[in-house]
Amino acid sequence: MVNAKKVLLGLTSAELKDAVRQMGMPAFTGGQIARWLYQQHVVSIDEMTNISKQNRELLKANFTIGVMPPVDCQRSKDGTAKYLFPTASGQCVETVYIPDGERATLCVSSQVGCKMNCLFCQTGKQGWEGDLTAADILNQIYGLPERDTLTNVVFMGQGEPMDNLDAVLRATQILTADDGFQWSPKRITVSSVGVKSKLKRFLDESQCHVAISMHNPLHEQRLALMPAERAMPIAEVLALLRQYDFTHQRRCSFEYICFGGLNDTLAHGREIVKLVSGLECRVNLIRFHQIPDVDLPGSDEQRMERLRDYLTQHGVFTTIRASRGQDIFAACGLLSTARKSLSNTI
Repeated sequence: MVNAKKVLLGLTSAELKDAVRQMGMPAFTGGQIARWLYQQHVVSIDEMTNISKQNRELLKANFTIGVMPPVDCQRSKDGTAKYLFPTASGQCVETVYIPDGERATLCVSSQVGCKMNCLFCQTGKQGWEGDLTAADILNQIYGLPERDTLTNVVFMGQGEPMDNLDAVLRATQILTADDGFQWSPKRITVSSVGVKSKLKRFLDESQCHVAISMHNPLHEQRLALMPAERAMPIAEVLALLRQYDFTHQRRCSFEYICFGGLNDTLAHGREIVKLVSGLECRVNLIRFHQIPDVDLPGSDEQRMERLRDYLTQHGVFTTIRASRGQDIFAACGLLSTARKSLSNTI
């Protein structure tokens, strides 16, 4: 049975203060709840020991924390872990934990499935099945067994973050707020294929890093891979990005999956250099991971290195991203959830 109580997770400090005032509690109690949630990461209202027992009982009658532990976990031989988290709507999303020496990155999802239908992405083949709430997004962090080891979060899991921008902005606001998780925006990267007006709003309202899924610098070729190119061509994305300052702490990067002979030639390299000219950015080259019923060739190491070296020599900082979790279908482009699950919240 779905819990009918309201969820605390995902509410801002101001909203928590309003909620407790409506129940006859002093406003500062809302600030106390925010600190218990986002800094102490409690899993029960009874743990909020500086709130009177009477008020805790009143809170329990009306609210639940909203944290839901993962219902499944797969671990890769390289240490990557893929978790299946339930959502408030009874669906599930995949979240990938990637440890790497002193760094630990969590790849979170923003939607169940995705509308963008990029040719090379398994999530796109699933189609769009719903938006996540801010609580659903934060729960992927809050409910993560390795939560306290995290150094970075990337919104590069299932879904197009700009297509669910209200929830994504709310989640990043809570992650970076003084009375939230108190993270620096430098620890958070939000990806996008490029969504008109939404991308501009994100750049205006957030200081988190932005990563653009480029995958091809040429309009017609990118359109064949990514239907979103029709509504917001990559040239328009670049024109928008040039209006913002990425010379200080905020970073702009481009994700670029390499397909053998299709987008990894030096001719493509020249177009990338022209496209990003004058913009402080980096390019991340990514290996293509084959998905069912998609006949695209992956680029080999030599071709990827040649493209990387060309871009670097022409002033574009470029790396080849290590492929992680491929054996558990956790690598880039492989996330998909057909499974549905309900889970009681705490």
